[in-house]
Amino acid sequence: MIDLRAAALEAMREHGFNPEFPAEVREQLAAIQSRPAPTAQSGDVRDLRALLWSSIDNDTSRDLDQVEVAAQLDAGHTRVLVGIADVDAFVPQHSPIDEHAAGQTTTVYTGVQTFPMLPEELSTATTSLLEGADKLAIVIEFTVDADGCVTSSELYHALLRNQAQLTYREVGAWLEGGPAPAKIAASTELQAQLRLQDAVAQQLKTQRHRHGALNIDTSEARPVLSCGGEVTDIVAQEKNRATDLIQDFMIAANGVVARRLEGVSSIRRVVRSPERWDRIVQLAGAQGERLPAEPDAQALNAFLDRRQAADPDHFPDLSLAVIKLMGPGEYVLERPGDPETGHFGLAVQDYTHSTAPNRRFADLVTQRIVKALWDNRPAPYSDTELDSIARNCTEKEDAARKVEREMAKRIAAVAMSRRIGETFDAIVTGVTPRGTFVRLVHPRVDGLLLRGRQELDVGDRLRVRLAATDVQRGYIDFAPV
Repeated sequence: MIDLRAAALEAMREHGFNPEFPAEVREQLAAIQSRPAPTAQSGDVRDLRALLWSSIDNDTSRDLDQVEVAAQLDAGHTRVLVGIADVDAFVPQHSPIDEHAAGQTTTVYTGVQTFPMLPEELSTATTSLLEGADKLAIVIEFTVDADGCVTSSELYHALLRNQAQLTYREVGAWLEGGPAPAKIAASTELQAQLRLQDAVAQQLKTQRHRHGALNIDTSEARPVLSCGGEVTDIVAQEKNRATDLIQDFMIAANGVVARRLEGVSSIRRVVRSPERWDRIVQLAGAQGERLPAEPDAQALNAFLDRRQAADPDHFPDLSLAVIKLMGPGEYVLERPGDPETGHFGLAVQDYTHSTAPNRRFADLVTQRIVKALWDNRPAPYSDTELDSIARNCTEKEDAARKVEREMAKRIAAVAMSRRIGETFDAIVTGVTPRGTFVRLVHPRVDGLLLRGRQELDVGDRLRVRLAATDVQRGYIDFAPV
């Protein structure tokens, strides 16, 4: 049987990552851990520890980047505060930890092992916004009106304390009518706080959709591991009201930061117009719908909304096809006066990554640019440096996707090896000179279609039979039925 952890380590190295931290990183880490706990004695650090901050993340997450709290104002307005871990306070620019993070640019999640961008002693402890601990943070505060528009915003330094570390699974189920988890059940104030956050997140989402933000199902598959670390199954990791809440808050917060940086050079996160809009038009036509000849986010979202209402069972298949046809996002340098590329999928022009500095280097860079603005200091990076960082972040993000995809295939091959001969519903995810690739509807497993039919294209649905698996190479082969 293949050693999946060893395979993950090998894949990381093959795709240009250095998963081991050098000795100088360990030396710097020891110095960081010996520092006293942060205080709010500095005049420019607000003490917000009394607010009912909470975090919502995955069940196993320890590298907590953000916490949230909201307050109801007059005239249907709501004040939202998003606290972001102040990683820069512990990781100086050009220090050994920073240089290592600059090379890796991202934390990589392989299903069987996580390869952190920062040492875990830092990202899951010192700079993580863990429950019950006083932490330094960058607070992104914004006011949302009754229509879901952000009407004002402010960024500042604060000391805060996460009062409740919650999970997507439990909060989502509760918001959708299920039983309250213990922490929520024990506090009527926390219940009201989360209900308010959910309501304003829905307003933000509605406003974005009015402008053409895409309603796409991005459910992912994750492995189920035994106590001994063996793969026993593949299950869907579904979106819910809690994942939507955090996504909507982070999109709004990233927009606030991007607008704050409009007068200086910065790194932006962009998704250009779909690479294969013509194929998206064809998919709509097959459903009896018409889309414009040129990319139009509002028209596409209206089509997606209609399809979700008409055929919710197959909406994830359509979402997957649209995602594949849109093409990946990228990081770019944006200087004052440069034309804005924007984010097609989110229907926003002002967008950066700033809310996950424990996991993404671009967010740490943005944090430093924001701080330099506060202090009226020179920019911490030149345009040439920012352009190089943006390119490397894009390249490493692509490499991370390849590592995660390779490991997902190996994990899936292990899980599916006992199901050879069974038949499944599938959707075509790629047609290349190497062959036709499909993903099963359930479980979410990808593989190669043997003897692919000439007429198939991305988004087509068909019935397939599992023909073979190769765990060592991560191959799963299907045959059309």
